[in-house]
Amino acid sequence: MYIGLLTAVAASACYGTGSVLQAVGSRKSARREASAASTAGTTEHGGPSLSSTAKAAVTWEFMLGTVLDFIGFGLGALAARLLPLFLSQTVISANLVITAVLSIRMLGIRLSRPEWTSIGVVCSALVLLATAAGPEGSGHTPRATHWWLLVAAVTIIGAGSLLVRRLGTRGAILAGLLSGLGFGALGVGVRVLDGVDPFDLPTLLADPALYAILVAGIGGMYLHTVALQIGSINGATAALVVGETVVPGILGVLWLGDTSRDGFGWVAIAGFVLAVTGAVAVAWYGRHESAGAAEPVAELTPAGS
Repeated sequence: MYIGLLTAVAASACYGTGSVLQAVGSRKSARREASAASTAGTTEHGGPSLSSTAKAAVTWEFMLGTVLDFIGFGLGALAARLLPLFLSQTVISANLVITAVLSIRMLGIRLSRPEWTSIGVVCSALVLLATAAGPEGSGHTPRATHWWLLVAAVTIIGAGSLLVRRLGTRGAILAGLLSGLGFGALGVGVRVLDGVDPFDLPTLLADPALYAILVAGIGGMYLHTVALQIGSINGATAALVVGETVVPGILGVLWLGDTSRDGFGWVAIAGFVLAVTGAVAVAWYGRHESAGAAEPVAELTPAGS
């Protein structure tokens, strides 16, 4: 349990720091597009084009953030196998707090009192969840459910990407939510993946859950990048928190056999509700940050330059 918690906290730190670095890179790229008076960076609906997203992805800040995301992915995958999903996903989602704090220094964002209060609610909820968490379920599921997970991942990422592109600048929160659902599907996939323990490469490669993980992970990162390009970093991250916490947590209890400690079921429910409510509040109060998305952000200089 304690190793799982430490792993989840480390994953959260990687994800939170990575998100802010990716936001710095995305906004720096957006300013370059604007200074060049380029219209190629947006779609007809005002959203970022694939080319502008690709340009954002090759800034050094974004690439460093992506490296941290991959490290966070590995740590999060381990946490998902060591803890109940409602606990591992919620602790990992505490990267919202790290993102909010780092965005003050690196993006020049000032948090309002309601935002700080909402972040405090999320932290309190994590304490309740950690207190209530019991043993994780087995993770053994019929092969048909692995296929359904792959179908769900493809649908979320494919249909979601098209919808967000049509919504343009109005789709930031939706992009964050869909990226969270993608990461949530990734967490479920890691939990049910066959051929891991004991390791069996043919079994691993034949499992649809492996490809659900790849689709959900890559697609989730793309949608998160879009959300950071067009909207509030704290609002988009909070929406991501809801997506990657609610559905996996419910599936973990109903589908995978995750449980709380005896007599602590109400504590787990209260912590879960508070975590989601706090994240939604951060998204709501931070929705106006996008108005300053194109403003200058703190310039970071790589060591040795």
